[in-house]
Amino acid sequence: MIRLIKYFKPKQIFYIFIAFLLIASQVYLELKIPDYMSKITTLIQTSKSIHDILVQGAYMVLCAFGSLVTSVIVGYIIASSCSSFSKTLRSKLFNKVDSFNMEEIKKFSVSSLITRTTNDITNVEMMLTMGLLMMIKAPLTAVWALMKIVNKNYEWSVITGSAVVILLITVISVMIVVLPRFKIVQKLIDNINELTRENLKGLRVIRAFNAEKYQEKKFEQGNDRLTYTQIFNQKVMGIMSPMMYLIMNGVALAIYFVGASLINNSLLSLRIDLFSNMVIFSSYATQVIISFLMLTMIFVMYPRASISASRINEVLKTENKIINGVVKDTKEKGSIEFKNVSFKYPDAKENILENISFKVNKGETLAIIGSTGSGKSTLINLITRFYDVTQGSVLVDNVDVRNYDLPYLYNKIGYISQKAIMFRGSVKYNVAYGEKENYKFTDKKIKEAIKVAQAKDFVEKMANQYDSDIAEGGSNISGGQKQRLSIARAIARDPEIYIFDDSFSALDYKTDYKLRKELKKYTKDATSIIVAQRIGTIKNADKILVLDKGKCVGFGTHSELLKKCKVYKEIAYSQLSMEELQ
Repeated sequence: MIRLIKYFKPKQIFYIFIAFLLIASQVYLELKIPDYMSKITTLIQTSKSIHDILVQGAYMVLCAFGSLVTSVIVGYIIASSCSSFSKTLRSKLFNKVDSFNMEEIKKFSVSSLITRTTNDITNVEMMLTMGLLMMIKAPLTAVWALMKIVNKNYEWSVITGSAVVILLITVISVMIVVLPRFKIVQKLIDNINELTRENLKGLRVIRAFNAEKYQEKKFEQGNDRLTYTQIFNQKVMGIMSPMMYLIMNGVALAIYFVGASLINNSLLSLRIDLFSNMVIFSSYATQVIISFLMLTMIFVMYPRASISASRINEVLKTENKIINGVVKDTKEKGSIEFKNVSFKYPDAKENILENISFKVNKGETLAIIGSTGSGKSTLINLITRFYDVTQGSVLVDNVDVRNYDLPYLYNKIGYISQKAIMFRGSVKYNVAYGEKENYKFTDKKIKEAIKVAQAKDFVEKMANQYDSDIAEGGSNISGGQKQRLSIARAIARDPEIYIFDDSFSALDYKTDYKLRKELKKYTKDATSIIVAQRIGTIKNADKILVLDKGKCVGFGTHSELLKKCKVYKEIAYSQLSMEELQ
């Protein structure tokens, strides 16, 4: 928790300092009330004028009203400061996750990162909102009240001290039992998020395979584990409240019981003073117990908030393995070169790519083909620097990608992912997505990109055409339509390099042919890399790279590979006849 305090802004710290002063004033006013009660008790016995009693009563009312006003102001200041802190922390966490590469995201999992950005921050905010008030007020009240009653009476002091010791033992015992289980609770919430997310994403498959009951059973198991763990925690924490009230009322009862005995055994002249002292001591002792009761409420919230804070810190303290470079300008444009590149995923024993070398010049088209799992998409991820190479180097425009300023590198590339990603918003918003330095996405450019991507026909048939809404994930359009809009998004950026990671797989042959024909005209001055499974999609490429089990087994033109590359020949003949290939 302490490590997160640094995310408070100076303005918020200043407001909390003001709140501290106001809380001190509130405690002073609350602790003045028993003094007036003592005076009223004495005046009832000694004064003949009701006016003196009313004056003391008026002071009590003023103190109570002053305490109320300061309490409202303090509540507003702390709530406002903690909400701002929570906003800052959410932004920090979101930006940190946004800077992660694929390896770091997989380390935490998507569902866990969502929980940490939402539920965990809410737990910390609740702890701070309640805790700041109580952590300032409770110690102040306890110390101040103890100073007022110290040396007043030995017997009453022993009673109060014993109550505090019992209270502390109870709190520490409960903390030891529940703290480890709150860590389990947060992991179980991650699991519930993962199960819900998986169920929603795979809803059509689940229904098609009549697996609703299986999914429900799977969810119930996770839900039951979370419920039973929470019930155990709440049962243990439930001991706290009755224990606190038992101690608080027991202390008051014990003070009055001992006080009655002392008064009964004292001289008549001392009884009024003893009775007055008993009233004061009882009030202050109650204030001390209430202070510890407030601290106990913090201990109730602290375990879960502490675990949440640790989980947030775990993300914020994660070091980015993809370090931003400094290169923001290059003389050469559009070239890509792999020099003896090998790569293996973290914790993997074997390389998924082994000693890959090739070069593509500006304006050329390189196609990459191979069986499933041969490393095609992995190779593409090294160009975009989603991962860094294990050995060798990847050069873009004759500069190692590890030396580039990442935004500058991404401005060079128009990337179309293997899975077409659509964002909630209009067609126009999705095509003009992102930013590019010194570049403006005009309506003309957007429409031209949509036309080249063969998406014009279906877009103009939509209700609002280019302003029509696309649902989250593109759930209201087909797979082929999503792919075409993804291609249009890359075209609209006018990049130096186009990367198509199996981006034509959902298109029919006619649309595929028309799109590639228009694309060839439009991107004639740009470098293109196409990952594909169809020979018909890649046979006209300037160069074709054939991968097999992470190794380059062929590199050349379509006709050259048909003659000398066995793997390419097998793929080609499995798709097209000899006449079609020729």
